[in-house]
Formats: sequence, structure tokens, C-alpha cells
Amino acid sequence: MIQAGIIGGAGYTAGELIRLLLHHPAVEINFVYSTSNAGNLLSDVHQDLQGDTDRRFTGEINADVDVLFLCLGHGNSRNFLDKHSFSEKTSIIDLSNDFRLAPDTDFGGRHFVYGLPELQKEKIENAKHIANPGCFATAIQLALLPLAQHGLLQQDVHITAVTGATGAGTSLSPTSHFPWRDNNFSYYKPFKHQHLGEIEQSISGLQNNFDSKIRFMPYRGDFPRGIFVTAYTAYVGDLEKAVEIYKDFYKNAAFTHVSDRELHLKQVVNTNKCLIHLSKHDDLLLVTSIIDNLTKGASGQAIHNMNLIFGLEEDLGLGLKASYF
Repeated sequence: MIQAGIIGGAGYTAGELIRLLLHHPAVEINFVYSTSNAGNLLSDVHQDLQGDTDRRFTGEINADVDVLFLCLGHGNSRNFLDKHSFSEKTSIIDLSNDFRLAPDTDFGGRHFVYGLPELQKEKIENAKHIANPGCFATAIQLALLPLAQHGLLQQDVHITAVTGATGAGTSLSPTSHFPWRDNNFSYYKPFKHQHLGEIEQSISGLQNNFDSKIRFMPYRGDFPRGIFVTAYTAYVGDLEKAVEIYKDFYKNAAFTHVSDRELHLKQVVNTNKCLIHLSKHDDLLLVTSIIDNLTKGASGQAIHNMNLIFGLEEDLGLGLKASYF
């Protein structure tokens, strides 16, 4: 059994990771580290785990685990690894943005590979450490990568994406209180969201002559989880050819599928899927991409990456049904 450790175990991402790993047939959770909850039952914080485990949070770390998941806030993974040492055999999967961009991939003698399986599955299979992609970045890249591979992003790309409340984390803020969020809708970080860097990095890696703008407007939605992306750009060609390009690009993808029907979020919530739909409007191609921000956008993708590193079946432990009704 793969021995797994989790750092920063009290947040939404860690809760999903624990839930999935408890039922993963090839993994045993060795410890869940949380300084603020040490000694408390996991199910006291993650109440959906009631009856699934009697494990408790710990303030102790086993430096000899096979895989370590860092579920820390952005900027905190570097600080944590500066202060703690781990075995050479330990693979680290970081869910923050600390190691996603090219200048940041080497740290403390470790090299972090960007963990988007649909982009570079073979590199992940041969990697030791993984920088897990951001949630918005996952959904948006999967909407655009097939066009980039064929050099078809010739003008600006306009993106609207709405995320659920869990994307803001467990800490309270003025925009995450229920009275503010309920029956409300707003944008934030217009055209300067922190996930833009990794999106542009991947697009340029496939289409090195891409010199247009990715204009990204993120929104807060009045629902708990999920990301709904619409992206459009100029496209010369018929819809059938575009669909063919996308289906060919994702033909071997374990979790990303091209749909012939229009999409809605309930198709993917609680799963590790990304669903994509294409439509043509005059000279514009509209791409819709939907994921669950906590699974495909975070913990599920982290487990997918772990499966690839350890030579397991890609979908092991990730056969999840959507919360459709």
C-alpha cells in the first residue's frame, strides 16, 4: 500500500483528498497534519467522514511516506519545505501555485512537473514531484489546448468563468459570508487572475507563435462547487472540423470528454471529469468547459497524478458519480 501524508488537512481541498484516499484501494493515509486541529477527529472538521474513519489530525510528521500532498495556501508550500525534510523516496504533490510556473519549478533540490495529465501525461509518469494545476487554469486550458496544438489561436481569446463558493476556501471573508453570497453574483480580479500565468505558459508551449491576449473575467457564483467556463475566439473552419480536432486530442484522456450536447454543472459536480462542448457563431468558435473545482480542479487531479507516478490505473479511486439529483 502506498503510504500517504497530508499537510494542511482542515480545508475543503484536504477534505476531498481525505475522502477519496480513504476509499482508494492502493493507498493508506499515514497521517493528516494540522497544527490547529491536532488531536481532533477528522470527522469533527470534515463531517461527511462520520462513520468512514476514526483517524485524528496530528501535529507529528512521518518524513518517510511514499507520497506527500501539500494542501497549503499559496506561498506556504515553499515555507513548509524550507522547514521540513523528507525521504528521497517521497514524492511531493503540491496543490498551491508555488511551483507551477517555469521559474519556480526547481526548489530545494526538487524538480516539480506541471501536473495536467491531458497536456503532458508521459512527463508526469516519469516525474517525482508535481505542481498540481489551479482549478480555473484546468478548466480553461482544457478548453483551449486542442486549438493551440493546431496553431488555431490567431486572435484574442475571451473567457468568462464562474466558480462556486468552495473556491474561496474555508476562511471567512466579506464575499464568502452566506448573507453576502446567497442570491448574489459578482466578478473579481478582472483580467489579472493568478491562474493566467500557467494558462499562458501551457498555450505558448503548444503554439509558440501565440501573441494575442487571453482576456479572462472570473466570477463568483451562488453555488457551493463547480466551474463553468465559456471561451470564444475567431475561428476559420467548420464546426465539424473543430469537433474532430477536440475529440482526437482527448481520445486517450481518462477524464476529459467532448459532448455533442450543451452542458450544465450538475453533470460534473463530485466527479473528476471535464466535459467540453463546441458551437460555432458566425466567425467565432465558442468552447464550454465544466469541472468540479475540488475534484478535477484540485484533489481528484492530484490523485490522478499520483496514480500516474506510481504506475497505477489512471482512474483508480476516481470512479465517481455526479451529484445529478
